[in-house]
Amino acid sequence: MRIMIDTNILISIAVFNSGKLGDLLNHICSNHILVLSSYALEEFESVVKRKFPDKMAGVIKFLMKLPFELEYTPYELPEHDYFTIRDKYDEPILYSAITADVDVLITGDRDFWDVKIEHPEILSPAEFLAKYG
Repeated sequence: MRIMIDTNILISIAVFNSGKLGDLLNHICSNHILVLSSYALEEFESVVKRKFPDKMAGVIKFLMKLPFELEYTPYELPEHDYFTIRDKYDEPILYSAITADVDVLITGDRDFWDVKIEHPEILSPAEFLAKYG
């Protein structure tokens, strides 16, 4: 399967060294294809630089070792009727997941859980591991 993870999951793994989420990432990289959007990577870099500047060097090393496919997110999203989402800053993530044709989007952001779409499947890390781990 092709799996996309949201920025909040990436930050928890890279900055906070979350063991459980690290295990999730290892499972994805060993058994599936990890897909990251350019928007998530830019957001990730911005948050780390702003909130955790002392972690930036380690984060860069982390990303350099991480096997993933990159999905380009347009800076201005075209008009679409794929979904509606409360937080406009989450729209590029979900748009990228749809256009990349990933099977699952893993996020801890509750705004995604109210979105009504058939594909991709939107799961929390725990839900993903319970279903596919």
